Amino acid sequence: VQLQASGGGLVQAGGSLRLSCAASGGTLRRYTMAWFRQAPGKEREFVAAIRSVGTTHYADSVKGRFTISRHNAAENTVNLQMNSLKPDDTAVYYCAADGTLILSQIRVENAYDYWGQGTQVTVSS
Repeated sequence: VQLQASGGGLVQAGGSLRLSCAASGGTLRRYTMAWFRQAPGKEREFVAAIRSVGTTHYADSVKGRFTISRHNAAENTVNLQMNSLKPDDTAVYYCAADGTLILSQIRVENAYDYWGQGTQVTVSS
């Protein structure tokens, strides 16, 4: 499975962006999909995840502002709708996938086998 992230850019605080992660080489239907982000000088951190059964999980810092969802009938695209963006959301965002995770692993970076390249999100104040 190859993942391709897109949709990053520059936006003012309070604005919105939608990131997309498209898969090739297979369907994502049975995978847990997640977004992580890494700000300059900081470690990569969990943002959101959606499991194969459709349940979603969010970091406290984005809960209520970000929404992760699967898109299209083949479910090989996952979106991250980001609203009410803050300067602290500035980071490189990465999508990740794995087909074997249990619930306790969803927020763990090194539990994911497949990663897309990052897409830069910059939020100006």
